[in-house]
Amino acid sequence: MSGKRFIVAGGGTGGHIFPAIAIANALKKLHPDAQFLFIGARGKMEMEKVPQAGYAIEGLTIAGFNRSSLIKNIGLPLKLIQSFFQVAGIFKKFKPDAVIGVGGYSSFPVLRYAQSKNIPTFIHEANSFAGKSNMMLAKKAAKVFTASSGMEKFFPAEKIMISGNPVRKTIVESRVSQEEGLAHFGLNTSKKTVLVIGGSLGAKSINEAICSHLQDFGQNNLQLIWQTGKLFVEKAKQAVSGMPDVYVNDFITQMDMAYAAADIVISRSGAMSVAELCLVGKPVIFVPFPFAAEDHQTANAMQLVNQHAAWMIKDEAASSDLMETLLKLIGEEATTAQMKKNIKKLGIDNADEMVAKEILKSING
Repeated sequence: MSGKRFIVAGGGTGGHIFPAIAIANALKKLHPDAQFLFIGARGKMEMEKVPQAGYAIEGLTIAGFNRSSLIKNIGLPLKLIQSFFQVAGIFKKFKPDAVIGVGGYSSFPVLRYAQSKNIPTFIHEANSFAGKSNMMLAKKAAKVFTASSGMEKFFPAEKIMISGNPVRKTIVESRVSQEEGLAHFGLNTSKKTVLVIGGSLGAKSINEAICSHLQDFGQNNLQLIWQTGKLFVEKAKQAVSGMPDVYVNDFITQMDMAYAAADIVISRSGAMSVAELCLVGKPVIFVPFPFAAEDHQTANAMQLVNQHAAWMIKDEAASSDLMETLLKLIGEEATTAQMKKNIKKLGIDNADEMVAKEILKSING
């Protein structure tokens, strides 16, 4: 296995990037002399987050299909062709032994090119509803790793391995107490704490609902840790000015601290958020992003709702129902206790190792 070379492709959101980094870290732990190159899309968050994790990354000139404005898709075929030429150049230089795709539109040309050259490809599908790129690529993939069962409707059954979603080691291995978490954010140990996370890019409907009900937090003896995303952070900071027991930032780096501090979480239901919340075992109200491809965030949330492990409200109902739902859940201690127990059962803490070992077994024959 000496000096194996891996390309890891995909990105766009934390839900693709962080599992990709976790898989690379697990492979590196098993084979410290392995070499890695990530491929993402120029201008997307992977171009910042991957180097921060210590890996090299190449960016493709590519964009995804725009569902809200068809006119913006005119240049897509040209960008796709251009990206194939870029991928060919990268492969010629790096000469990978295997390619791992984690979803996001930059993974498609990379895995398709690898398959055309008979280089083993592996797919990780983080969501409960598979993305179109992954479905097209699965036929020629060596293995498809899925977060949940019932994915035979999207992928060849014989290629599926249920691995769960690889979660950041800082969260898997966290031993942070609630007191330590609260101290980290400068919050009060005598109040219930609500953590609001709209995903790595923020969430407009959640942010606006929280912003319009800020007074309800103080009136109900609640405090708030609020990850807003970049677009809403200035408005949020102005809105909470002078308010005690509120922490606001565009991005929370130390999520282990945030999860430890929280009594209840309000969150989008991207694959990464769901996987992390299952591990930390917190009562959660999901507000799925309605424009995610194939509405996969609703599918992710419903997997938990159906097992009495979470509550869900629709995005369009956030402004009217979110605060009312939060206050109702906080008042039902028996319900939150049961939710904690149910959600914790769904956590998988070694998904990265399972994926890494299976990849190595496959390419080692």
